[in-house]
Amino acid sequence: MPKIVLASASVSRRRLLESAGLKPTIMVSHVDEETDFFNAMSPADMVIALAITKAHTIREQIDFPAIIIGCDSTFEFDSKSLGKPETPEIAIERASRVRGNSGLLHTGHCIIDTTKDKEISSIVTTKVTFDNMTDAEIADYVATGEPLHVAGGFTLDGFSSPFIPSIEGDYTNVVGISMPFVRKAFEQLGYSWPEVKVMQ
Repeated sequence: MPKIVLASASVSRRRLLESAGLKPTIMVSHVDEETDFFNAMSPADMVIALAITKAHTIREQIDFPAIIIGCDSTFEFDSKSLGKPETPEIAIERASRVRGNSGLLHTGHCIIDTTKDKEISSIVTTKVTFDNMTDAEIADYVATGEPLHVAGGFTLDGFSSPFIPSIEGDYTNVVGISMPFVRKAFEQLGYSWPEVKVMQ
């Protein structure tokens, strides 16, 4: 039986998998996401390219049977990719732009079964709508440090949840990995969901 390997340092992705009964081994790919090659792509193309790159990077590092899950997320607003803000200044500027508006959270997924030499990749997109936050609310949120290292500078499962009144699509996709997609991908690879949950 192959092991499930999550090619990501994301705590949110690990928690989603674990909360659904999966027991992933964590291996971080350390792929450089901020290269001209990836940045030149459209937001949707970029996340799928990064997900595939991360999954294949881990595949080259392991010598045991595995099902590798690679993911990458970004928030598309005004046709541009808003990745991780990294600094408070950028986080404040982005929050000021998106308040009262909607954008698209794209997550690219790549799942590789090394035992069957099969690969499934796809993008899942969810529309996210923000309330019209005040300047004080934005400053208070950014001061938590949460938005600096997450795609788009917001999370659905953290301090920014009070400012997101609605989404259209998959909630888990916004958190970091589409669990319905993962289940269907495993089915395409020939594994029932009960089988997946006993993989160590």
